[in-house]
Amino acid sequence: MRDFAAEIEQRKAAGLYRSRRLMAGAHQPRMLADGRPLLGFCSNDYLGLASHPSLVASARDFLKEDGLGGASSHLICGHHQGHHRLEERLADYTQRSSALFFSTGYMANVGVITAVAGKGDTLFSDELNHASIIDGCRLSGATVKIYRHGDVEHLASLMAATEGHKVVVTDGVFSMDGNIAPLKALADLCCAHDALLVVDDAHGFGCVGPQGRGAVLAAGLSQSQVPLVVGTLGKAFGASGAFVAGPELLLDYLVQKARAYIYTTAMPPALARAAAVAVDLAEQGDDRRAHLQDLITRFRVRAEALGYALMPSATPIQPIMIGDAHQAMAISKALEEQGLLVTAIRPPTVPAGQSRLRVTFSASHTHEDLDRLLAALAELAPASRNAITPALV
Repeated sequence: MRDFAAEIEQRKAAGLYRSRRLMAGAHQPRMLADGRPLLGFCSNDYLGLASHPSLVASARDFLKEDGLGGASSHLICGHHQGHHRLEERLADYTQRSSALFFSTGYMANVGVITAVAGKGDTLFSDELNHASIIDGCRLSGATVKIYRHGDVEHLASLMAATEGHKVVVTDGVFSMDGNIAPLKALADLCCAHDALLVVDDAHGFGCVGPQGRGAVLAAGLSQSQVPLVVGTLGKAFGASGAFVAGPELLLDYLVQKARAYIYTTAMPPALARAAAVAVDLAEQGDDRRAHLQDLITRFRVRAEALGYALMPSATPIQPIMIGDAHQAMAISKALEEQGLLVTAIRPPTVPAGQSRLRVTFSASHTHEDLDRLLAALAELAPASRNAITPALV
């Protein structure tokens, strides 16, 4: 039998062991983690809607009307009018013909990719795509070709040497780097090669583009140029579930072919109805987006002045490059000792030698919260980092 215990010990020795925190209470920047109050800079609640009073009240009211369980798959008797109305709302919000509601973002990516590509087809995937995209590509049975991160010329050379049905899939905003894919160039290339472009904009919706409508619309691209976009409702929208939006024909095709949609119980209809309220709040959230951008700008100016190596990101995801996994864990622990929760991201989530602190901002953070983070980072700045050793891990 495989020595599972030895593998766990190897992960610990390499600084790659992971453990769960026990959280309590409503989600907000000031959180209770393992029984200890902490100020968090690690959430994907970018607009601060997860505990919004209107959203909570709506969910409570809808639960009284619709009950809790989804009870069946969408294709049996689980497709509730709440799901349908959410899909109509999402189609309007993304300015697309149709939308399809999935239970999770992971299921949406796996469902879409395995439906639109299969044996005999070719998938082209950015090397830094999310794990759900990677797994969808592997499960599809298609030939998978990986192109260098954001390198359109490399992708073009791979596509030129490939025949048959081609699908290009990319994150819109990359979850560990915070940068945005070169969507216009990708769309032009796909048009030239008659390839289908799929964009997972889970970290873009709500934060990027007009009224937070995402990176695709921010790039000025239409449905014909980017046929399928995937989004999640569990990040900036502060709700739960996910969706894919695009032409009616392709969405109907997904209903027929996407196994992750067909063979699962529908999400509770009350949550779908509450998610529609979350979309309204996000659409009306220009003040939240403006405050969020102000936090990001202030952080970048001051963190770089402290000597930290930041990545080129204008999104709420602001990674601080550290390199060594042990060192990243040590700094994360030192911050936690000061009451701040900032996650260390290590391989295999990121490439070897590129461990980092993944700072994420929410519109619920105040300027005082930012000042507290920066004060702690100042004490741990690169000039003083020799005081932070792996022994703290």
